[in-house]
Amino acid sequence: MSQSYESARPAPDARTVVTPASTYRIQLCPEFPFAAAAAAVPYLASLGVSHLHLSPSLEAVPGSTHGYDVTDHSRVREELGGETGLRALARTAREHGLGLVLDIVPNHMAVPSPLRLNRPLWEVLREGPHSPYARWFDIDWEAGGGQVLLPVLSGPLELDSLAVDGELLRYGDHEFPLREGTAGLPLPELVAAQWYRPAFWREARTRLNYRRFFTISDLIGVRVEDPEVFAATHAKILELVRDGVLQGLRIDHVDGLADPEGYLRRLRAEAGGGCWVVVEKILARSERLPSSWPVAGTTGYDALLRVDGVFTDPAGAAELARDYRKSTGAGSWEETAEACAREVLTGDLAAELTALEAKAGKELRDAVLELLVANPVYRPYPGGPGLPPEALERAAALVGAGAVDGVRDLLRRDPAFAARFAQTSAALRAKSLEDRAFYRWAPLLSATEVGGDPGDPGVPVAEFHAYCAGLEREWPASGTVLSTHDTKRSADVRARIAVLSQAPELMAGAGAVPDAQLAWVARQSALGLGQIPDRESRLEAALVKGAREAALRTSWTDPDEEYEGAVVAPPEVDLPPELAEAARASVLGMTLLHLAMPGVPEVYQGAESEYRALVDPDNRRPVVFPREELARLDGGGVPHGLAGEKLALSAALLRLRRTRPELFTGYRPLAARGPAAGHCVAFARAGLIAVATRLSHRLAGEGGWRDTALPLPPGRWTSLLHEGAYEGEALLSHLLSDTPAVALVRAE
Repeated sequence: MSQSYESARPAPDARTVVTPASTYRIQLCPEFPFAAAAAAVPYLASLGVSHLHLSPSLEAVPGSTHGYDVTDHSRVREELGGETGLRALARTAREHGLGLVLDIVPNHMAVPSPLRLNRPLWEVLREGPHSPYARWFDIDWEAGGGQVLLPVLSGPLELDSLAVDGELLRYGDHEFPLREGTAGLPLPELVAAQWYRPAFWREARTRLNYRRFFTISDLIGVRVEDPEVFAATHAKILELVRDGVLQGLRIDHVDGLADPEGYLRRLRAEAGGGCWVVVEKILARSERLPSSWPVAGTTGYDALLRVDGVFTDPAGAAELARDYRKSTGAGSWEETAEACAREVLTGDLAAELTALEAKAGKELRDAVLELLVANPVYRPYPGGPGLPPEALERAAALVGAGAVDGVRDLLRRDPAFAARFAQTSAALRAKSLEDRAFYRWAPLLSATEVGGDPGDPGVPVAEFHAYCAGLEREWPASGTVLSTHDTKRSADVRARIAVLSQAPELMAGAGAVPDAQLAWVARQSALGLGQIPDRESRLEAALVKGAREAALRTSWTDPDEEYEGAVVAPPEVDLPPELAEAARASVLGMTLLHLAMPGVPEVYQGAESEYRALVDPDNRRPVVFPREELARLDGGGVPHGLAGEKLALSAALLRLRRTRPELFTGYRPLAARGPAAGHCVAFARAGLIAVATRLSHRLAGEGGWRDTALPLPPGRWTSLLHEGAYEGEALLSHLLSDTPAVALVRAE
């Protein structure tokens, strides 16, 4: 499904940004603050990146390992070194020719403990809807009977455990502000007189009356569509941009905002045309980013889908799906996704659904639910084409065209309802697909990645080329990624798992301990991780988390301790040598395509070398930079194993991007000819050619390259890392004799 938007022209200054050559994501935390990042700058400059991409750095919940739980937008986080530390990092980066990009979180703030850490929220709890901060948050006071539900208690409220302490109300370790003039009331009347109601956390599912981030009640939605709220929450960020501390911004969860384009236009106007801005926007496979958004593009999950997919065998993936369904009794991917959507919408998001149904009325209630379930993309946007035709048709078949038309009319004439519908739709897609169905559907785990298409994971070479050509034409400065802090498995783990699509028989006899579904997850996870330090504990932690997310036998809210106790890492298994070699080909091929294709590639911390990690917190472990190995390679050393090969390739391409950006313009697909042409994916930029081997295990079984050749563009082309020069045509058996992935540079 492809959506078009009436406003076809981007904002005039959207393409005048100073574009990074590449970015390097660093996960900051109290154990790795600004000073630690500054110490890594010389290495990162040597690696070849042009910008450091910092995780959220405004004041957050103490001890936070990620920074997305912001408590104060006006201050840089003290646990990281404060504003002094950030500015010092920026100076060090500038001295080495690097810039800074910062991840910012406009959609939500923390509901922290203690609550007073979030002063705007604290004031709203004390003063209610009349507080000047009330406009900051999406609170439905009417639905809560004049109170905001605070689901922060570990059990039902016990009045006898409440105690008044001056201007505070205490309950165990919790403290709440008292409404003026209520301190002397008897406890029952005092509780009823507050602007909030402390409640058992389980009540959030059905009675929450504030917008939150997905299903996380500890993160309250912020109304940045309000100009005053925007100004207050962005003043420090904009100061850092104007002072030259920051050169770029990543916008977290843009789909959570009431009006993403309106927000982005205001941000662009305030930040200026020189600031590189990308949005975390998860696009469905045939969805397009609205061309009117004044941004450089997305953070790059759309690129991940194409790069992963071109190294996945669709026939083998289909065979795995058949075997998986037979051994587990699971339904199809489409059935799984729909079942998860209904579960999440009527369970985890019941409060959000109830609020929408109340606004729509009894007659349209069922249509609201069915349209949310049927929507194949994250959300509609103000001024956009509305809900896709297939969603309207699916819903109408179940509840009638009249009811569907009624909801469509309401969406057109009630902006508040439309905004909340869209925000709920985005939360539903994220939670039901990424955080449930992707854990439940396990024929090929490499396909169940953020932005992925598990039902059809293979990407034909022609589709890959079409995507890249479109990226170069429409969004040449968009971000591209393979591994992030949010990917469920690092790119190298996914590459190892994806080779199963070339040898599906390896999944035969996966077992049924503690059940068949988790046995498939465990075997693939073990093969993907391979033999690494702390394998057993890391694998078991990821398996338990996956089982809870899948919510088949256990869950976060109702954990089954007996079941989880039976979740153990499978015996040490590894890929057979021939498939390990196929994984090597995929790892190097994916690295080459990512760093040579259109867009601004991002390297996740540590992923410039071989990097095997599972879902967070595993992928946020302390980073070990391969400084010594890079220095050894620069001194003429030969790469040691896949880790060395990947590091050498990454550094060579990153350095070339930074020093000769003119080579990385334009895009031209190159087609091999001969009996094995389908195993080659190649393209040319203005002065560089990338040639990668795809499905190399199948290739070996078919007799290798034989006389397959690749016609080259005019000129003399030399290998970036290996010996050899080529003109006219190159036999792939010769070009790829030493490595499965080659970059060629036009000789000057």
